[in-house]
Amino acid sequence: MEKPMNAPSQSLAHVKELEDRYVMSTFARNNVEFVQGSGMKLTDSTGKTYLDFLAGIAVCSLGHNHPVLTKTLQEQAGNLLHVSNYFYVEHRAEVAELINKLANERADAAERADESASGEEIAWKTFFANSGAEANECAMKLARLRQKRAGKSANTIVCLRGSFHGRTLETVAATMQDRLQNDFQPLPGGFLPCTPNNEDELERIFAEHGKDICAVMLEPIQGESGVHPMTKSFMQAVRRLTLENDALMICDEVQTGVFRCGAPFAFQLFDVVPDIFTMAKGIAGGVPMGACAARAEIADVYRPGDHGTTFGGSPLACAAAHAVLSELDEGGYREKIKEVGAHLSDALSALDHVIEVRGKGLMIGCDLAEGMPDAHDIVAAMLDEGFVLNATGPRTLRLLPPLICEKSHADTFVKALGRVLEKVSQS
Repeated sequence: MEKPMNAPSQSLAHVKELEDRYVMSTFARNNVEFVQGSGMKLTDSTGKTYLDFLAGIAVCSLGHNHPVLTKTLQEQAGNLLHVSNYFYVEHRAEVAELINKLANERADAAERADESASGEEIAWKTFFANSGAEANECAMKLARLRQKRAGKSANTIVCLRGSFHGRTLETVAATMQDRLQNDFQPLPGGFLPCTPNNEDELERIFAEHGKDICAVMLEPIQGESGVHPMTKSFMQAVRRLTLENDALMICDEVQTGVFRCGAPFAFQLFDVVPDIFTMAKGIAGGVPMGACAARAEIADVYRPGDHGTTFGGSPLACAAAHAVLSELDEGGYREKIKEVGAHLSDALSALDHVIEVRGKGLMIGCDLAEGMPDAHDIVAAMLDEGFVLNATGPRTLRLLPPLICEKSHADTFVKALGRVLEKVSQS
C-alpha cells in the first residue's frame, strides 16, 4: 500500500514507544496514526483510508481539510496568532454577533415560556475560552456570582445523573457519574443530582432546596453516557422552575451545539430558551475553542477581573470559528443534517442485532442486543474495515460524523456495520 506524501518519518511502533515513555496514559489509543484527511475520509501512516463517523468527537464540523477553513487558517497564521485579551481581537466581535444571531433562531414568542415572550430578540454576550470544560466553568461561576452580587446566598447547581460537563475538578463535580468522581474525592461542593426526564424528582428538589438553587445545568442530549435526549416536557419543566425560583437554566451545548442536531443549538429543538449556554467542540472545526453565551443582563454581572483566559478568543481561533459558523449558517446545512441523520437512524434501526437508535441530527447512539460482543470490540472491527466511530459503553455505539456527511456515506457505513455485526454474532 502506497504511503501518503506526508507520511511521518518515524514508524508507528517508534511513535508508540515514545508515547509510552513520555505521554501520560489518559487514553487507551487505537493502533492507528492518522496523517491526512479530506472531507469524510482519513488516511493513516500506512496509506489506508477510513470513513470518519467520529469527527474528532464532534469537532471537525466541516470534515477534514475543508477549503474554506484551510484557507482561513493559512491566511490568519500569516498575519497574527496571539496578542492576549488586553486588546481587541480581529474576528472576535463578528463571531459573538453571529452566535447572537444563531441563538435567536426559532426563539419566537409562541415558543417561549419565559419573560422574553414579548417577541423581541434576546441580546447575548459571549466569553471565549479554549474548551467545553472552561466554558462550563464560566457558566457556573456566572450563575453563582449573579446571586452574590444580588446579596443572596443561593449557590447550589442541579445537574443530571449520567451527565458529562468536563474534566476539571469543578466540572467533574457537576458530572453526576460515580465512576468519574470517586477517585478524585473530595470534590467541590454545591451540586445536587436529579434523574434525567424525572419531572417529579425535579419538582421535589425545588420544593426542598429552591431558595438555595442558583442554576440547573444540563445537556439537551447527554452524549458521553450514550446519547440520551431530554424530553421536551422535562426541558420546559426546568425552564418553568428556574424562572419561578430566580435560578438560571444552563444548557451545555458542547456536543449538541453548532448545528450537530440540525438547529444551531439543540435547545431550539425543545421550545425553550436558556439563560446561559455553552459550546466548544465543533465551533472552530478543529482549532481548540470554547464559548459561554449568556443573556446580556446576566453576562453584565461579570466585571473586569472576575474571569479571564490567556489563550481564549485568539485571532486564530476566532478566524476559524467565523469561517465554520458562517459556512454552516449559509451553506444549507440545517435540513440536510436532519435528513441525513434521519436516513442514517432509520438504516441503523433496520439492522439485525440493533435494538434501539437514539439522538437527533448527526448525533446518534445505537444500542446492540444482549449477547453481542462488547461495543468496543465492534468499534475495533469497524476500524479494521476502514470506519471510525466509538463506543460509550458495552452496549452502545456513538456516531458523530462530520456535518458534510451524505446519505451515500451513511449507506456505506451501515452496510459495513451490518456485515460486522453478522460476522461477530456467529463467532
